[in-house]
Order: sequence, then C-alpha cells, then structure tokens
Amino acid sequence: MKKLFKVGFWEFIARIVLKNRLAILGLILIITVSLALQWKNIQFSFTEANLLPDNNNVNTEYNAFLEKFGEEGNLIVVGVQDDAFFTPKVFAAWNKLMTEIKAQKEIDLVVSINDLKQLKKNDSLQTFEMVPFVDESKTTSQAYLNSIKKDLFQNMPFYEGLLFNKENGSLRSAIYMDKKIVNTAHRKDYIVNDFIPKIKAFEQETGVDLRVSGMPYIRTLNAMSILNEISLFIGASLLITSLIFFFFFRSFRATLIAILIVIVGVMWTFGLLGLFNYHITVLTALVPTLVIVIGIPNCIFLTNKYQQEYVLHGNKAKALQRVITKVGTATLMTNLTTAAGFATFIITSSQLLKEFGIISSLSIMALFFLCLITIPIYYSYQPVPRPKHLEHLKRNYTKVFMEWIEKMVKYNRRYVYAVAIALFVISSYGALQIQTSGSLIEDMPQNTDFFRDIQFFEKEFNGVMPLEITIDTKRKKGVMKSSTLRRMDELQKTIDSIPELSKPISIVNLVKYSKQAYYNGNPEYYDLPSSQEQSFILSYAKNATKDTKENIMKSYVDSDGQTARITTFMKDIGTGNMSKIENELLAKTNKIFPKERYNVVMTGKALVFEKGTKYLLDNLVSSLLFAVFLICMLMVFMFRSFKMVVVSVIPNLLPLMITAGLMGYFGIPLKPSTILVFSIAFGLSVDDTIHFLAQYRQELAHNNWKIKKSVFATLKEAGLSMFYTSVVLFAGFSVFMLSDFGGTVALGGLIAMTLLFGMLSNLMLLPCLVLTLNKTLANKQEFPEPTVDVVPKATKIDPSEL
Repeated sequence: MKKLFKVGFWEFIARIVLKNRLAILGLILIITVSLALQWKNIQFSFTEANLLPDNNNVNTEYNAFLEKFGEEGNLIVVGVQDDAFFTPKVFAAWNKLMTEIKAQKEIDLVVSINDLKQLKKNDSLQTFEMVPFVDESKTTSQAYLNSIKKDLFQNMPFYEGLLFNKENGSLRSAIYMDKKIVNTAHRKDYIVNDFIPKIKAFEQETGVDLRVSGMPYIRTLNAMSILNEISLFIGASLLITSLIFFFFFRSFRATLIAILIVIVGVMWTFGLLGLFNYHITVLTALVPTLVIVIGIPNCIFLTNKYQQEYVLHGNKAKALQRVITKVGTATLMTNLTTAAGFATFIITSSQLLKEFGIISSLSIMALFFLCLITIPIYYSYQPVPRPKHLEHLKRNYTKVFMEWIEKMVKYNRRYVYAVAIALFVISSYGALQIQTSGSLIEDMPQNTDFFRDIQFFEKEFNGVMPLEITIDTKRKKGVMKSSTLRRMDELQKTIDSIPELSKPISIVNLVKYSKQAYYNGNPEYYDLPSSQEQSFILSYAKNATKDTKENIMKSYVDSDGQTARITTFMKDIGTGNMSKIENELLAKTNKIFPKERYNVVMTGKALVFEKGTKYLLDNLVSSLLFAVFLICMLMVFMFRSFKMVVVSVIPNLLPLMITAGLMGYFGIPLKPSTILVFSIAFGLSVDDTIHFLAQYRQELAHNNWKIKKSVFATLKEAGLSMFYTSVVLFAGFSVFMLSDFGGTVALGGLIAMTLLFGMLSNLMLLPCLVLTLNKTLANKQEFPEPTVDVVPKATKIDPSEL
C-alpha cells in the first residue's frame, strides 16, 4: 500500500494522463454519455420514506394491515368554511364539482353533502335503505338549503367529524382515490392535470376558497416541491461557488473548467441514480448540489497548487506534473474522509439512508478522479498564468487574516485554549437541552398553500395523518358480537377524548347509525343497541347498502367478519407527544381487550413514521461514532502516530459540540435531517486537518525537526488553501437555506456553521495543540515515516520526459 502511494506511482499516473490527453478526454466523454443514457431510469419516489428495515415488527404489522384492508392513504379531503356555501349558486357549483370528480376513473368513492345518503327504515321490507339527503330539485331555494344545513348539523351525528365540524361550521368532502394508483405516477398526473384545475375553476366561479389536503394530495405537491428545488439548488450553488472561485483566482479560464467539471460530476450523479434504479427522495435530491459544493474546493486546491508550483520555478510542464505528484495522495485521502462521512449511512438498516450514502460517496470519489485528471489536461492546452491570476497568492486580506492566525497561535495560545474550553462547556450544557422530534409534515414547505391547508384541517378536523387500530376477535363474525362492539365503543370514546386525535371511524359508527335510523332518524338514539334491540336492528342492517360502491364502511371489517378497523387522524404533534398518545392508547386497549380473546395492533402511516424516526436517530448516532472511528483509523494508517490522531480528533469534535449546543439553545430538535449534519460535517472538516498535519510532517523533515518553525511554515503553506476551501464549503452549504423544507434548511445552515467553526478550529486550535503536545525538537521516532506520503518530498522531474 505504501509503495502504491509513493511519488513514483503518481509520477507514473501523471505521465499517463499528460501523454494520453485526448484519449482520456474521450474516455470521460464516453462515460458521461453512457451515464446520461441511464437518466431514463430515474424515478421519483411516490411513497413516503420508510425509515424502518423491511423485517421490523412495525413494518410487518403495517404490511399485514395493508394486505387485509388495502392502502390506507387514499383519502383526499376538500374543505370549506364560508357562510356562502349554502346559497343556490355556490351549492350548485359544489354539486357540479363533486359530480365531475366522482365520474373520474381514478376515484373510487366520493362522500359529499350534495349526494349524501342517509339510512331510512323500510318497515315493509324490514330493511334499511340509503336515500338521498338532498333533493336536487329544491336546491335553488334558499329556504330549503337553510333547512338541510340545520338538519345536517343537528340530526346527522354519524357524519360529524367526517364531513362537518358542528362547532365551527366547517364542511368537507371525503374523496377516496383508487388504491391501485395511489403509489404510482398516475396519481401525480391526475392531481396536477385534472383535480387541481377543477378546484381552481370552482374558486374562480364562486369566489369561495377551498381547502384541500389528504395524503395523496400532500405527497404529490411535496414531491413537486422537491423536484423544483433540485434545479434551484444546482443553479444557486453553481452560481455562488463559481463567483467565489472567480473572486479568488480572477481567471475566467480557471472558473470555466471548474464549472465544467462539477457539471459533468452532476451528470454522473444522475446517471448513477438511474444505473442503480434508485428513486429521487428528499435526500438523494441533495446529492447533485453536494457534488458542486465539494467539487469546487477540489478545483481550488488543485488550481492553487498548479499556480504555486509555477510561481516557484516558472516551468509549466513541471507544474502540471506536480499537481498530480505532489497532491495526488492528499486529495485522495481528503476525498476518502469526506466520502467516509457519507458512506457511514450505508451501515444503517434504512433503505433511504443506504441509497443516499451509496450515491453520495460514489459521486464524491468519481469527482475526485475527474478533477485530478481534467485540471492538468485543461491547463496543458492553456497559456501560462498571467501575473493578475497569481495576485491572490499574496492578496492583502488573506495575508492579514493569516498573520492574525499566526499571532494568536504564537502569542495567545492560552486564550485559544480558554475560549475552546469555555465553548465546550457552554455547548455541552446546550447539547443536553436538545429535544427529539419528527413527523410526516414537520419539514414540509411551510409557506405553501397546501401546508396552510394542512393547518386548517388540523384545526377544524384534528389532522390528516392516519392512525389505525385493528381488533382481531380470533373468530369469524366476532366483530358484530355485542361485547366486541361495546369494547370498541369504549376505545373510541378514549380516542375522542384525546385532543390531538380526530373523531374515530369504525363499524361501531354504522351500528349506532342503524339504531338511529330504526328510531326514525332521532339523533338521541345514535348509540349502540342494547342486547334486546340488537337482534332486530341488525336484521334490518343485513340487507342495507347492498351497493358496496356507496358503502363507506366496507373497508372497516374484513370479509370474514373477524377483524375490525378503527381509523382516526392525528395532528402534527412530533414523535415525543405521539409516543405519549401511543402509550395511553396501548394501556387502554390492554385493559379493554383481554389478550386471550383479542389481538389488538396499532399501526398506520403516522405511527410507522414515528417509529422510523426513533429507529433512524438511534442508527445515525451509531453511524456518527463509526464515522469518527473510521476516520481515526485512516489517520493511524496515514501517520502511524498516536499524537497525530489525538490532535486531529479534538479540533474536529469541538465544532460538532458547538453546533449541538446551538441546537439546544435555539430549540432546533434532533431529527433525521439535523442528525445527518454531524457525520457529513465531520467528514468534511477533517480534510483541513489532513492537509495541515501532512504538510506539518513534511515541514518537520525540511526544518531539522524543529516544531515551532515547522508549525508556522505549515500555516503559510497550507493555511490559504484551507481558508479558500472552507469559504466555498460554507457558502455552498448555505444554499440549502433557500429551501422551503425545514429539514433541508437545518441541514444546510448547521453544516455551514459547523464547517466555519471547523476552519477556525483547524487553523488555531490544531497548531496550538501540536505546539503544546510536542517538545521544542521532535525526532523521527516520535513521527515515523508515514504509511502514505500525503505530501511527498520535492522531486526532480525532467520536463523532456513529459
């Protein structure tokens, strides 16, 4: 391994690259075209991210629920809160809208006031009949509409919570999509091209504002927001990092090749997504921007080295070869540590994170080779750098900044330690205040209409996230037993008493409605029938609603009558509060339903996501620890010195602690999007440490093992590149703060902040530690020959050999 990374190896690579420039450029073109052909396989994820392993018990229970009752997340709700609703013009427009929606093949069922059915007793046939609640021939009369409004709110408790809020007068329609298309691209096409235009047409015609929500609708608009942000991030990051690059180097040629390289890198990333048949998710959508943000610093480092070499000896050929021979291993190891920060997500059991880790780490390593090969080839065809292009090497503002750093390290080391310790203590206290959070809609764009509609339904109908409870009676037709119905009713009363949950829906509601219908629609009889009433009331119900298309309760009991389902909806309350509700309901179910007679399971998208969030947080803590361990092992492998490992870890853990402290003080919760920060930032921040320590190890040999002289020589040699790359990374990750997604904003802002602290820590605390932990003179025993020559010795290269 050591021989592989010796200078001779990189000389060999340099000769191959510079002697076969056109062939290599052709190979890059072939790879780019081949990966571009894979773009056709790129798909967007049409389901929510499942953060749990497939074999997890929560997933097993949820899949069993879907197999028995079908897809649960197929409900779209259209709501309205306007006194003008019960006027002839608006009611007619509403009737037209719902009729058009119901006629679509993508819709399975529509439950709306205009075509509402009510149970009526038919004594002659001894059955219940479903009769229209609204007589369409009379809806042109304002007096009639006023009467049905009164009748609805006073005499139809079965539909309360489902279609109306009695207290606030809010109304809504329940639209059930065909379960077969809910998780397909067809869902998006229908909602965007058909459903939404109909909603807008109604609003324009009547002036009444409609509220739309439900999981199919939310997922569609959320997915569109993610897709729109991909182009926003790519464009913004490319613009900002390119401007910074140009500001540093003042060269259009240098900026042009940097832009071209990262664009090709982005094309490769999309190609890898298609090659592996991975879906675009909220995480993989970030990878193209990460390629730009990480690729530009690579270009800065290589371009800076080329210009430094040219200034030293004025030989273009030698400078080009030394770009590869002198920094080949350095850039390889720094990109390896960065890729390691992402690759640690692969060890988690979450498919979402695995795909993100695989694509990001492969893209970073592919970008490294692309930069290392393309930049020397490009400059071999370009004229030598002009004096104005080299001015940044001695620019005043960078010179002043680096002189201040040197002054702090040389004369104020105690203050540096005091500030570092104080920040660590203060941050540790703040880190203890961090709360855990996570929900299906927490990080969705909060300035969009569909998010405001979610808030409307949370306020008026207590949420849109389904929570399901199944009751297995362990015997056929056990659901309709009087004892089972009463137990279910008791559980539903508990659910109804929890403010964060909506009014539950189950077969119990239909049985209660049957009793009310038997007593001629009197709402006072909306209750479970007594044991004496049950036999003759249920005999009426057996023949009711034979048209299953109109039977909204058809999905609440399985075909054998053995298992019942209770559905409620939950507000966006976060994982902590959800756990409390879950524990409360589990305690109640264990009390109501004896385990020897019933098997009760709580499931649904809301619960699956809550469990997935907890699981993911535990796994990400493990991945962070693994990232630290892996990078420490890389340090041991590279430098073979325990002191090197100590001084490399401390300056990079401190910024992570500061970020954790700020999260605690500012109330930023720990959730999947924010915990990603630590592994990614650690992998990026340690790059500066590698550059510094590698250069320091080389300076020791050049300066007769004099530590102080070597430290300050290292700051002069490596400090400028560390500053440049950190600025680009800070600005690049700040681009994510343009997002409408709270998680993406937190990810970008926290990584940018961590990298800023990491730069200062590596430029100030790291050299201080090196000076403190070593004596005035070092020796070769303390710093043995490194396994990998990250910064090789100067070599004599004959330009004629190129």
